[in-house]
Parts: sequence; structure tokens; C-alpha cells
Amino acid sequence: MKITAAVVNGINEEYQLEELTLGQLYPDEVVVKMVASGICHSDEALRMGDAAHPIPAVFGHEGAGIIEKVGDAVKNFNVGDQVVMAYNYCGTCAGCRTGHPSSCEEWTTLNFTGARPDGSYIFFKADGTPVSNFFTQSSFTTYTITNKNNLIKVDPEADLRLVAPLGCGLLTGFGTVLNGLKPKTSSSFAVFGTGAVGLGALMAAKIEGASIIIAVDIHDSRLETARELGATHTINSRTENLEERIAEITEGLGVNYSVDTTGISAVMKASIDVLGIGGVSAPVAVTPNSVEFNTFMDLVLANRKLVGVLMGDAVPQLAVPQLIQYHKEGKFPFDKLVKLYKFDEINQAAADSNSGKTIKPILIIDESYRNAEPLVSNK
Repeated sequence: MKITAAVVNGINEEYQLEELTLGQLYPDEVVVKMVASGICHSDEALRMGDAAHPIPAVFGHEGAGIIEKVGDAVKNFNVGDQVVMAYNYCGTCAGCRTGHPSSCEEWTTLNFTGARPDGSYIFFKADGTPVSNFFTQSSFTTYTITNKNNLIKVDPEADLRLVAPLGCGLLTGFGTVLNGLKPKTSSSFAVFGTGAVGLGALMAAKIEGASIIIAVDIHDSRLETARELGATHTINSRTENLEERIAEITEGLGVNYSVDTTGISAVMKASIDVLGIGGVSAPVAVTPNSVEFNTFMDLVLANRKLVGVLMGDAVPQLAVPQLIQYHKEGKFPFDKLVKLYKFDEINQAAADSNSGKTIKPILIIDESYRNAEPLVSNK
């Protein structure tokens, strides 16, 4: 099958729309006709070389579409089903079988090597050159092949143009709070960086009943959005003294929980420094940067904890429908974060995301979806 995909042919090069060929469909896979895809910071981190990935590649891992073909070993999915896609996992290791598929022993192999475990590829150029996939999903394309474990079936009434980005960034932010930090009711919470991951975490903190929710950023427009979504306090760390403001807000106690989504060394350190006694911090950004701290003075002395949380430690097949339901109830209004772009505007969408102009770009890959009726964000 001939398809059109946004290909990255070199580190820090722009996306190029190219005609590729889909490879063989394996029994545990499906072909998905893509409708829409979010652009996530992880896509940009790989494109710009902040994290290693085989090139050339088709990125994209916040995809939504309609199943076009089903492999012989796939059960409970049919041609015509609407699906959101997340990450792949083996389903049989101890991590998977105890309800933590993001702790899958094969997670890196399945999601970051660019090929199937047997070394075969999903995409090929006209001359036969293999093109790497990402997350066994590669949603920046008109059609893709993905594994059954990547799939979350959604209601036929769900608008795939809106729910596409629930498979990674928003899932990560939401799950980091619910599954990683597990905040107590009436606790205090600070999020550093108010992109999609940070605002997903913020909305989760509100759902969980945090009494103090502090959003930290350098963009006033994003801080305004954070207030709309539930922040009780906002801090522009470019113009305000961060530690003084948090001490003022918490009456000198510090916050119980913090999440860093920026990946900037000084900010990651700050997310630890503002913790109170017994506080917990989760740094979740894909970043080449490190953070230096003294384990005794910064952690042990105040019984603080630093936790790693991959993909929100979430089971996507359970969490994504939950997020859609929260959205219907008005508790997770992520539609306020999105801006739609045509597929051939992918480079502009990526640039707007990197500059902070757009919080969550969504590429509309199939413009004929639902006869191109206007997207209704909150039915």
C-alpha cells in the first residue's frame, strides 16, 4: 500500500511529506487509516536530536484513526472501529501482568528501536530503504501499521480530531499525578511548565482535590490558561522570585508534590527545592539535561522523594476512556489547549509548539472525516 508520511531524514531537519510503502501486516497488528495526530514534545526531542532514534523515521505517537484491516490474531477489534493509539508493551512480563505496562521489560525495544523485535520494518522508501517507526505507531502518516496492544477503542460518537492527543502527553501528566504522586486530598501541588503534560497534571491535581495548585512558567498567556483550568496561584519565574512566592503561598511549608515538565536543569532542581518535609517530586521531561543535588541535604534530611514515572504509569486502555469521560463531565477540559493544523502544515505546527505559541497542535490528516463538519469540543 502506498501512503503519504511526514519523514525526518536527518537530525534537526524539517518534516518532508513523502510517498512510502507499508510493509507486511503481522497477525497481531492492524492497519489504521489516520484521522488526526497530536504533536508531542517527544517527537520534537527526537527530531532535534535531544534523544537518540534511528533516522530516517516517521514520528508521531498521539494518533487516532479508523481500523482499515485486522491481522488474523487480533481479537476484539474490527474494521471500522475508531481507535486512539498509545504505546506498545509485551503483555506477558511481570510489569505488564501486574498492571504496569509502562514498566514492561520490552518497553524500549518495542517503542524506541524503530523496528519490530525481529528487526523488520513497517515503512519503506521507493528504493527499498527502511524507515524507522516510533512507538510502533508513527501517526504522522495517512495509514500506519500498529500492534493490537497500542489500541484503545473509543465510542463511535467520539471525535477523533479532538481525542487524538490523549495517548501520550495528557495521559502522562494525568497519570503522573494519579499513579505516581498519589496526592492526598487538600495537599499542595506545583507544576513547572504549563504545556500539555503540565496542564494535564494540573487538571489531575484539581480532580484529586489539591487545595493549593501552583503553575510556574515564563509565558503569561499559558499561566492565564492554567488559572482557567484550576491553578489557584501562578508564578512567572522570569519576573518573580520563585522560592519567595512559593514560601509566601504555602506559609513557609513548601509544597507536598511537584512535577517538572521542562527538562531544564535549574528548573528541575527548583522543583525539588520547593518541596516541604515529606514532599515528592516527579521529573517527566524527555531531556538531555541532568540535575545535580546533594542526596542528604536535598532529599534525606527532609524525607523528600524523587520518583520517575514513565507514561504516567497508566494503562492506556483504562485511562484514555476515563479521560474522555472526565472531559464530557467538564473536569478535564483539554479542548482549551488545542489548535488544529492541516497535515501539510506540520512544520508550522511543530514550530508553534516549540515557541510556546500553541500548547497542543493537532494535525488533521483526513480532512474528509465526518464530512469535514466543525469540531465540537465539548458535547
